[in-house]
Amino acid sequence: MSVLEDWIDAACRELGLERGDIDRDLVLDLARDVAHGVARPGAPLTAYLLGLAVGRGAPARDAAARLTEMAEHWNTPEAPAPPPETVLDA
Repeated sequence: MSVLEDWIDAACRELGLERGDIDRDLVLDLARDVAHGVARPGAPLTAYLLGLAVGRGAPARDAAARLTEMAEHWNTPEAPAPPPETVLDA
């Protein structure tokens, strides 16, 4: 067993999660797509957001596919424009 698998097993036990509920490749693929298509720091944050969405009932594969689609087209002309920065008065 790899160090990563050992870590996932231990983390699942610590958090009271079923190891069979974790789709390692789905999360790693999403993180890779975001890191390469958007920004590296976006990878763990997006994985966290996926976890929140799944915890609220979203199907993991559907949510990951939507996020991957966004990441793959983030820097293309058809990508949605990011919201403008809000400047707060000091």
